[in-house]
Amino acid sequence: MRRHSVWWLSVLALAIAACGSNDDNGTRPTATRTAAATATATQAPTGTATQGATVSATPTSAAATATASSAPTHTATAVDTATAVPTPTATPTVAATPTSIPDAAGCERAAASGLAECISERSAVLASCYQSGGHICASDDQASADVFALLASTVAAACPDAATVHAVGYGDQFTPAGLTTRLQEACSAESAALAVRSFGGPQGASIGAADATGRSCIAAAHQAGVTLLHDALASYNACLDNGACDAGAVADHIAALQLNAENAIAAECTSLQSLIALDVPSFSDRASAQARCLTAIAHPDTAPLSLDCGPREALPETPRGQYVQVVLDEATYGTRCGDGSPYAFWIRLAPEGSPVDQVVVGMQGGGVCVFEDDCATRPADLFESLSDQPETTGPLSNDAEISPFANWTKVYLPYCTQDVFIGGGATSNFASITVERFGAVDVRGAMRAVRDILWRDLDQTHDGGYTPDHVRTLFGGFSAGGFGTIYNYHWVLDDLQWAHTAAYPDAGLALDNGQPLGVAALGALVVSDTPPFGWGARNFLPPYCFATNCGVGPILLEKTSPRLKAVPEQQMLILSNQVDQTQVDTTYFANIPDWVNALRASYCATHALPGIQYFLPAITESTHVISTRNEIYTGHPVDGVIMRDWLASGFTSPDTITDQIEEGTLVTDIPGVEPFACE
Repeated sequence: MRRHSVWWLSVLALAIAACGSNDDNGTRPTATRTAAATATATQAPTGTATQGATVSATPTSAAATATASSAPTHTATAVDTATAVPTPTATPTVAATPTSIPDAAGCERAAASGLAECISERSAVLASCYQSGGHICASDDQASADVFALLASTVAAACPDAATVHAVGYGDQFTPAGLTTRLQEACSAESAALAVRSFGGPQGASIGAADATGRSCIAAAHQAGVTLLHDALASYNACLDNGACDAGAVADHIAALQLNAENAIAAECTSLQSLIALDVPSFSDRASAQARCLTAIAHPDTAPLSLDCGPREALPETPRGQYVQVVLDEATYGTRCGDGSPYAFWIRLAPEGSPVDQVVVGMQGGGVCVFEDDCATRPADLFESLSDQPETTGPLSNDAEISPFANWTKVYLPYCTQDVFIGGGATSNFASITVERFGAVDVRGAMRAVRDILWRDLDQTHDGGYTPDHVRTLFGGFSAGGFGTIYNYHWVLDDLQWAHTAAYPDAGLALDNGQPLGVAALGALVVSDTPPFGWGARNFLPPYCFATNCGVGPILLEKTSPRLKAVPEQQMLILSNQVDQTQVDTTYFANIPDWVNALRASYCATHALPGIQYFLPAITESTHVISTRNEIYTGHPVDGVIMRDWLASGFTSPDTITDQIEEGTLVTDIPGVEPFACE
């Protein structure tokens, strides 16, 4: 299982050769651009976001940046989308008192090199599973267990006791066992993230649908990604092991590795994007971003490198129990609002005494504009986020009598791009107005920052620090944010690798009217890169659903369902009132009866899919967004169950949750409405 050992040593030697004098102002370890990452944080008193002081967190060195088109950085995570990390076969013993002077350098070197080796070996195992079985490896896969056991023995030999681990600079809570688990889970998750991106999700949708030529392309792309990830990580490791290296030279070397990967893919692929949604530059960008995160996992101090992943000085201070507005630096995250202003979001870490790694995310609503006339008539404040305040009702309430998530970490993502959070960095340059379409970039940039803030806290308080398996997340949004939920949920699971995440899209069913102007027809426009109607969305779609009709809710649910329920929490908890004039208008239906009938038909077509659950009251009065209305959230039972308790059961008893559907009196109250055909 050590096939890559000589290869890795060669890369290590080349990377060391690139290292020179220490450069505390080192540039981003990629070749796109360099800029200082500055985050401005506005703190508000507990429970409010209307009064606060402004503080600024500025890094001492240039933060690693990402282009607007590049994908968000991946986490170093706990479990992959369908594969649990086996218990290490060799667990280090923590000695009360070391018998010799701790070899911190040797421990850090072994951890870093062992992680790089593990990535290559586990990736080979995963490729074999996809190519022979058509899907990701089973949770009890022995070959994967052997890879993780080898990593455990490597760490145990070099990091024999807590004193050695602490001498490296890992947190005071770390033990050798905790460090081993951290590295194993990082290896598991990052190799899985690259594999699901390449082969089409855990279910292998892309490779399953490809012909022989396409399968060869996919296999070549995956191997090029593995090589890039391994070699980039080895280069960072060599730089940090050397003690004095030229960060700029390392960045140039990583850029050359990316170019090599892109050339290798181009040699085998006519059109990678037609197979997995991603174009070649975006594919290599994401693999390179993974290397930066893995470097932050393996090394507690990454100076002189300036990475855009993990704990770092550029992150704002986030006191427990207080709302903080975080203004993202575009040079680091690629984020931007519709009017060109910076993107900002709100975070409130769980109060002291509550787990910081339980998270509720809410994405703001605010309609959508596609054409010049409707964009030009939108209020100016719909194109900026700096003035938005956090939502504090429904699941985002801080009142325990209202919400069972009251003491969870809260994240509120404002909406400022009028693209239902799927814009990939394009510009709608109409004659009378220019709209930047960065919705998906904004969501993923903000969630990367949230990850790193949690990472910082967990590294200080947990043995082994941050791993996504610590995180339980209720990820959702309202209206346009509901659309954004179904369009970005796959990224949370597959790239961010937060496996224990349930989605709650509210009032974002994305139903199609079957007409030339509808959700399906508009999908053909927005996935393209052609202005003014193209939003550059294709690179941000899941690799198992990126046709032009994948913006249609029922179609996306059907394609997403096979990758859900790898763990119990993975499911869509879909919310909507059955009478909603706003959804009628924004999806171009002619009238309410047609939309209600489409909703009921969609429910019948999808309700039996694994991981798809519905909560659909039948309030006769048109009601748009129901979870933020406390009177409905806590006081309108459907079949005897209130929404508050239904959402909570997604975490307390996720395998027992059932659909809550009202027939109501709509058939008699609204002429033309038909009853549920499947009830």
